[in-house]
Amino acid sequence: MTQHARVVVIGGGVVGTSALYHLAKLGWKDCVLIERDELASGSTWHAAGNVPTFSGSWNIMKMQAYSAKLYKTLGEEVDYPMNYHITGSIRLAHRHARMEEFAHSVAMARAQGLDYALLSPAEIRDKYPLMEMDDIVGGLWDAHDGDIDPSQLTQALAKGAKDMGAKVLRFNGVTSIKQQPSGEWKITTKDGTEFVAEKVINAAGYRAGEVAAMVGQYLPIIAMQHQYLITEMIPELAARKEKLPLVRDPDVSYYLRQERDGLILGPYEWECKSDWHDGIPAEFAFQLWPDDLDRLESYIEQAVARVPVLGTVGVQKVINGPIPYSPDGNPYIGPQHGLTNFYNANCFSFGICQGGGAGKTIAEYVVHGEPEWDLWGLDHRRYTVFADQKYTIEKAEELYQNEYAIGFPNEERPAGRPRLKTPLFDKLTKKGAVMGARGGWERAAYFPRNAEEAKTKLSFHRAEQAWFEPVRAECKAVAEAVGIMDLGGFSKFIVEGPGAEKWLDHLVCGALPKSNRVTLAYTLTPKGSILSEFTMTRLSPEKFYLMSAGSGLWHDMDWLTQHLPSDGSVRLSEVSQSASSLVLAGPRSRDLLKKITDADLSNNAFPWPSCQEIVVAGKKVTALRVNYVGELGWELHVPMGDLVHVYDAISSAGQEFGLKDFGMYAMECLRLEKGYRSWKQDITHEYTPFDAGLERFVKLNKGDFIGREALIKRHEAGEKERFVPLIVEGNTADAPTCSIVFKDGKKVGIVGSGGWGFRIGKSVALSYVRLDLAAVGTKLEVEILGQRFPAVVAEEPIFDPKNERLKA
Repeated sequence: MTQHARVVVIGGGVVGTSALYHLAKLGWKDCVLIERDELASGSTWHAAGNVPTFSGSWNIMKMQAYSAKLYKTLGEEVDYPMNYHITGSIRLAHRHARMEEFAHSVAMARAQGLDYALLSPAEIRDKYPLMEMDDIVGGLWDAHDGDIDPSQLTQALAKGAKDMGAKVLRFNGVTSIKQQPSGEWKITTKDGTEFVAEKVINAAGYRAGEVAAMVGQYLPIIAMQHQYLITEMIPELAARKEKLPLVRDPDVSYYLRQERDGLILGPYEWECKSDWHDGIPAEFAFQLWPDDLDRLESYIEQAVARVPVLGTVGVQKVINGPIPYSPDGNPYIGPQHGLTNFYNANCFSFGICQGGGAGKTIAEYVVHGEPEWDLWGLDHRRYTVFADQKYTIEKAEELYQNEYAIGFPNEERPAGRPRLKTPLFDKLTKKGAVMGARGGWERAAYFPRNAEEAKTKLSFHRAEQAWFEPVRAECKAVAEAVGIMDLGGFSKFIVEGPGAEKWLDHLVCGALPKSNRVTLAYTLTPKGSILSEFTMTRLSPEKFYLMSAGSGLWHDMDWLTQHLPSDGSVRLSEVSQSASSLVLAGPRSRDLLKKITDADLSNNAFPWPSCQEIVVAGKKVTALRVNYVGELGWELHVPMGDLVHVYDAISSAGQEFGLKDFGMYAMECLRLEKGYRSWKQDITHEYTPFDAGLERFVKLNKGDFIGREALIKRHEAGEKERFVPLIVEGNTADAPTCSIVFKDGKKVGIVGSGGWGFRIGKSVALSYVRLDLAAVGTKLEVEILGQRFPAVVAEEPIFDPKNERLKA
């Protein structure tokens, strides 16, 4: 028997039922959820059920806050009573750096309307009188935190969905998923029932990798053993009228929560363990692993020292269950790479607190094509071929060990590396380069001048970090002489054919470049928001070279592939690993390059921004007179096989000109001074090109392009925010992403990216501010780690506003 469904959701945990519920809320009634066992039989049933709103990410905080708000009213809405206790929570700080991190989160939370506060030790004791406070410097209060019964929550979401017309099929696992010529999906279940669905959502929890394999895909996912213990009844808790707040001690790495009249203790231990490397047992449902309390011994001892009543009773139960982890610990929400109408909503290590917002987000993807919040950091396409099982295991274990670590800037964790590297990797590391991985690609972060500068020093304050002074020297070389950088890992595409020009013109919102010229080009969502940024070069009348962010390879490949014309008039090739980009920049870059090429590099022959194929040191390279640092210079796109030869030739010729290697950290400082946007940090799908100050790359009158009508409507309605550079004074720490901008004590904006500009000697915060406050010279304030500092809207770009150095 074959049945039709608009959407089939695979997996009946909290996320799958939330997806079904939210699809029904959006009016899609003809939807079916298929669960191989009983609802909530995977990671959901044994979850501790904590519901924090806290996050270091602006949009993950939104997602979790949405969940907490939904859960307050869900039981009454669907007539399914639930045990949901809103107790508030205390996060403890043993050191000042932790309080700085907390202060940033408090600012974000308050900007979103959440009741957060920093607590003194005395205020912590008032809220939690059973706690020892000898070494605590303060804490964070989240009034919205609490705990919920995960199984009840799952059943409530399922009931709500069914009441609105959706269906739930239990004890009937999916055995086959095949896409039909129509684009629909045929899903076959264990009992032989077949569904033909327009769209599929993989919400299979720790079995999501099995579901992905059915459609020929690999998901980087591994199951981690997470243990928590439940104590016997504690008389002091039984005597209390109110439940204690939940406590998290991130500097030790555990949470402690009241459960009835006992306590739950859940550490994230250093000696952690992943499992099921060779596959998941077929019948594993409502099951646990044997406990292994030896791994938790030191954490138990420290928790007992913190809350002594914990040590007065025995252990009633130990839970050791599987929790799915990705390499960075974040879930997968969004489209599946390489497929159409197939989506992920899985790999949640914090599924209870994120389940409500995740269901909302994936339902919006399915129904509207894009969600309200830009959650690129949760899109599985952030990982490409480099994220194999070995990488996933090593990174997941590293992340689990650092689950509560402070989110310092520029921490380059080593597990699973290196994965992708250019032929210059060994040469640069022998020079002492400290490497960082971006999109799997190893790039030099900075070049220490001595052994002390090579040591990692984590801090929010710029001068305390080991990289600061060597990066100053790198920026000085680029500004005053010449620097070279191996910038591997761009996403690169060749678009060619008789239909290439027409097709690209429909895809991007601006004008296409003329032959041998280079421009920035933006693709938009159907709603007129920014989807992707490309550096576009026209190599010939029918051939274009597109570059985009290295981390966006699969994101952009999917977009381009799915929009290809069916008539064969356009050919698309992905060539990301065929060449690396040597950035040669600085006022002496032309003089240096002249030594090893016969090409005419004058402004008349090779103007900014243009492209030519030239011979450098006897090797053909594609030379673009553009760069991301704002100085005279070229990007030399060199075939991988010739990269070392060309680099060595440049290095040899550059000695007389003061050539110096520079890395990602210097490039970041330099691009901030020029106001160059970073994809998914300064520009996201929540903004239009007009919001982002990119109207020079929009041609509304050129003809139709994707998102044009929506963009016109939004532009005619008027922008509310504007992207501007701010100069921030008096701060020793630069503004972290999502720092809040104030005017007269009121929130008026948010920072995309911040950092130190060595050429101008000032701190820069690229920000979105209220349109009426975007004029140059407007005085504002930026809150950085709990302190507000004066800021002023600067002219864009701050450094070399007429681009005279680029055109030199």
